[in-house]
Amino acid sequence: MTPKPFYVSRRSFLRTCTATVAATGLPLWFVERELAAATPAAKSSGPNDRPGIALIGCGGMGHGDAGNASRFGDIVAVCDVDESHVEAAAKQFTKDGKVPAKYGDFRKLLEREDVHVVIQACPDHWHTLVNMAALKAGKDVYGEKPLTLTIDEGKRMVKTVRERKAIFQTGTQQRSDNRFRLACELVRNGRIGKLQQISVFLPAGLRGGPFASSPVPAGLNWDYWLGQAPKVDYVKERCHTTFRYWLDYSGGTMTDWGAHHNDIARWALGQEGPTAVEAKVLAEPIPGGYTAISEYEVTFTWSGGVRHVAKTTRDDNIFGGVVNRNGQRNGLKFEGTDGWIWVTRGDIDASKDDIITTPLPASAVRLEASGDHMGNFFACVRSRKDPIAHVEVGHRSASLCHLAAIAMRLRRPLKWDSATEQFVGDSAAEANAYVAREMRKPYDYGFSG
Repeated sequence: MTPKPFYVSRRSFLRTCTATVAATGLPLWFVERELAAATPAAKSSGPNDRPGIALIGCGGMGHGDAGNASRFGDIVAVCDVDESHVEAAAKQFTKDGKVPAKYGDFRKLLEREDVHVVIQACPDHWHTLVNMAALKAGKDVYGEKPLTLTIDEGKRMVKTVRERKAIFQTGTQQRSDNRFRLACELVRNGRIGKLQQISVFLPAGLRGGPFASSPVPAGLNWDYWLGQAPKVDYVKERCHTTFRYWLDYSGGTMTDWGAHHNDIARWALGQEGPTAVEAKVLAEPIPGGYTAISEYEVTFTWSGGVRHVAKTTRDDNIFGGVVNRNGQRNGLKFEGTDGWIWVTRGDIDASKDDIITTPLPASAVRLEASGDHMGNFFACVRSRKDPIAHVEVGHRSASLCHLAAIAMRLRRPLKWDSATEQFVGDSAAEANAYVAREMRKPYDYGFSG
């Protein structure tokens, strides 16, 4: 049956535009363009109306992601190596008296035929093995950022997604934020002249220690949690929320917040990767404490001579608001020959108002639009089209953060070939040794099938 045309009165349209401008701070021309291009959500039909969803990794991010995903499907199973996390997730997603199935081994969960979609929200060092196992089991996957722990893992992920013809969305949700897309479109279309520098401001990490080991908490499978990482005694600060400050499991705030903001820098540039990277370490780790560098300044050089500087700022709440006590902000500043644009979550600004308020011409470069990151993923599960943050996007943006982490380890200038995904020139052999890591058995690629 042909759907009925969608009509809206001019008065109603203008009223909606005015309200949106007031609520978002976006320019009127942009809001009008977005609303004019929007179509009402199509009513879905068929067996995938309410796909079965499994959550693997039931920490705070997992609860949030799965809650978001439950708008589009039903949570039928949850999995974590910490029994307390499993119980909390099962309680949260019990619906009409039906309790999601509970698992401690994601491989068993993936045998379920009623699981069509996996939400993966594990610590970084488990991202690749869980994602690959789910893909090989025929599931579509929404995977938390950063895509991987290493560059080599990213190359394997791209290969697996494409071979399986699966739908994979990276959880870099700023790709679905209109402010970031507007900033990138303005930069791409020369609104600030020739782009010269991108400044990325990131939260400083934790710098603490030394830490003592302690007995493994009841209900936590510590060996499984460690996975591919080296076997060590249980240390509370290594596990759960603060895992990201240990190089065994993550890359500090560079691969955490940096996975978001550096992704936007790359989106504005429209390039696969930089040609060079170098790093300054501004605070050394404390022996026996967190191993990821907490304060740093990393400089990437891109084709065309654009400098991209990613540096930390100190804030009382490192996951909090965008302005810290020194007036430094968490976000991105694009600087060109004719002005600058600042963008972060909830805010976009420029050196001159007309940089933002003057409409782009109809012939301007337009970037892919999505106003709902999870919604975009589930729409693509139905259409079988690539989502906005597909696997190559996740891989190349995560690689950018991994390059920075490697430069911090070696503390010398490095040259990068994006085509071969290898370091070249001086120190190439030492740097390429970090492109992949040895995996502790049995938690290697054979573990995920």
